[in-house]
Amino acid sequence: MDFKEKGLLFVLSGPSGVGKGTVCRALRERGTDLQYSISVTTRKPRAGEQDGVHYFFKSKEEFQAMIANHQLLEWAEYVGNFYGTPLQYVQDTLDEGKDVLLEIEVQGALQVKQNFPEGIFIFLVPPSLGELKKRITNRGTESLKLIENRLNAARDEIEMMKHYDYVIENDQVDCACDRIEAVVVAEHCQQARIIEKYKRLTEVD
Repeated sequence: MDFKEKGLLFVLSGPSGVGKGTVCRALRERGTDLQYSISVTTRKPRAGEQDGVHYFFKSKEEFQAMIANHQLLEWAEYVGNFYGTPLQYVQDTLDEGKDVLLEIEVQGALQVKQNFPEGIFIFLVPPSLGELKKRITNRGTESLKLIENRLNAARDEIEMMKHYDYVIENDQVDCACDRIEAVVVAEHCQQARIIEKYKRLTEVD
């Protein structure tokens, strides 16, 4: 009898500059079994990018059709191009028994929560706003005014923490990865997820 467990969707978000991308890269380097969601975009492929590997590249008309047909978990427009998370890709990957990790901004995560409430939502926070300011400043790519705008936005986003299942402090990248991996294990050990499997084991053929 096949007791293959369905995969789980883990959504990682947090304020800009908290280190979401860095943490996800570190998880990849660990060889974690999490599958990373591939986004749909209307922008043109860059050199070396492959359709279905880096992004699913679509025309604006195709993207608008996906919105109309409720085929996106979330979507947004950024600098004239559209970006979104394809529902079918996520669902197919979960049905294969693979966990999916979606790294996304806070507003996108709240869209996902509306469309896929069974997901597990993880909020990544900095040790302090002072540390967040230091991290953004150290990028050396933004003006003081933009840094202050990002910090103001971060204060608002931290208020959205109440909509998440877990809060993980990104004090050190390796520690944050350890905590995320612990959440994945704990979620798979929930009684509600595995009780049917063991009920079947007790059935008499």
